[in-house]
Amino acid sequence: MRFYAHHGCFEEERKIGTHFRVDMVFETDTSRAEVSDNIADTVSYLDVYQVVKREMEISSHLLEHVARRVGESVKREFPTVVSVRVKVSKLNPPLGGQMESVSVEVAL
Repeated sequence: MRFYAHHGCFEEERKIGTHFRVDMVFETDTSRAEVSDNIADTVSYLDVYQVVKREMEISSHLLEHVARRVGESVKREFPTVVSVRVKVSKLNPPLGGQMESVSVEVAL
């Protein structure tokens, strides 16, 4: 998932914003959906995206904080999710040199 958001330790980063990527893997029981072919029997990717989008709109200083908040929100809003791994990457970080991204990953 890609977002334009306002996270960073520097005030300028939080004002101007930059591009972020969020990668997520979650574990849930999909056995009913495997048989029924009905989205109501699983966790909707669209619904997960909306939760991540909402959390990405809340400015934070640290990627660690963003990643944990995203993971906790997904687990809270989708009780069938038993574990989640969230990786948040800041694309083209302002570090004074060429760098594609910096990332933090948390597992809950």
